[in-house]
Amino acid sequence: MSIFRYIVPALAVAAGAAAQCGDGGTATIQNAGDASALASCQTYDGSISISSDVSGNIAIDGVRKITGDLIANNVTGLTGLSAQNLQEVEGSFELTSLTVLTSLNFPVLTKLDTISWITLPALQGLSFTTGVQELNGLEISDTELSSLDGINLEVADTIIVTNNRYLTSINMQLGNVTDSIILGANSKDLVIEFPNLIWANNMTISNCSEFTAQSLETVNGSVAFYYSTFKTLSAANLTEVGGDLTFVANNELTNISMPMLESVGSLAIANNSALEEVNGFAALATISGAVDFDGAFTAVELPKLDDVRGAFTIVSSKSINETCSTFDSLQGENNVIKGDYVCQGETETSTSDQDGTSTGNKPKKSSGAANPMLIPGATGVLGLFAAMFGLL
Repeated sequence: MSIFRYIVPALAVAAGAAAQCGDGGTATIQNAGDASALASCQTYDGSISISSDVSGNIAIDGVRKITGDLIANNVTGLTGLSAQNLQEVEGSFELTSLTVLTSLNFPVLTKLDTISWITLPALQGLSFTTGVQELNGLEISDTELSSLDGINLEVADTIIVTNNRYLTSINMQLGNVTDSIILGANSKDLVIEFPNLIWANNMTISNCSEFTAQSLETVNGSVAFYYSTFKTLSAANLTEVGGDLTFVANNELTNISMPMLESVGSLAIANNSALEEVNGFAALATISGAVDFDGAFTAVELPKLDDVRGAFTIVSSKSINETCSTFDSLQGENNVIKGDYVCQGETETSTSDQDGTSTGNKPKKSSGAANPMLIPGATGVLGLFAAMFGLL
């Protein structure tokens, strides 16, 4: 029997009570009538959950604020969920395994703590007219959304958007992300645009056709780009990456341009089969960890390099005599390159397909460097990737 038969009439006795209802617990909506009974509650104190037995559309109109969570898990008959007046959810908006849900209509919702939408295979669009601007965590996975229109965040802790095979556009006005951005396994045509992003902690980007973050200045942790089809990757204002900067298996990439970048933790560029020249790091001076380059390079230029504290490895299937000659003069315990050193050209080098399949072998012979120190297999960050991709 629905609890709303008793609690809502009682709360409506006084005019003041009509503005706020709930006792801090969780109310379960079992049918459309239960949802309609909340219309007099401008603020619901507690959480609202949709029963797994519900089918059809549920409209939670009238409620402007939920102090807890809004939850619908394993409601396999739910086709639509809406709340015309809802502006804020202080907790989580959690939707999981809603196999026939086709409509989410929240025209004035702007503020939440977290969004977690997992396995909504029939959801193709959002009706969020004003647009969500504030939340801490966003996770969207396994939907048929083609864009995230209606979610235009300015600040967030975590953004995870994965396995949405029709998703072709992510455009947000983010200024900073305090924890991590993980975007991957969406449509191969995905265009990612963060025009106002200045600071991020960690970023992992894969399987996209374009990535733009021209305002980005600092990444406190690591940033990695995998299996994407963009031809150019530019970050004109990026000056510092505190952790690893990684480019792996972006097979159409021909140009990396980060002209203001001065320091990184480690730098790895591997198996980007179209990338022949690495010359976009004009200001890079300090690398506190390792350098691992593996590809079909004809030239590698780091003109301002002043301090490399870890291992330094460049291997190429093409001749890099001039490159190796330059870096040979910089190696040594008290020199610029202080760790183990390898520079080899005209080697048999591994390549990776977009699905991660690897071909070829690691280099077995040296060329271009005078008496290079040969280290079997890969080193540092690239060694980790090589293990992942089966290259060793």
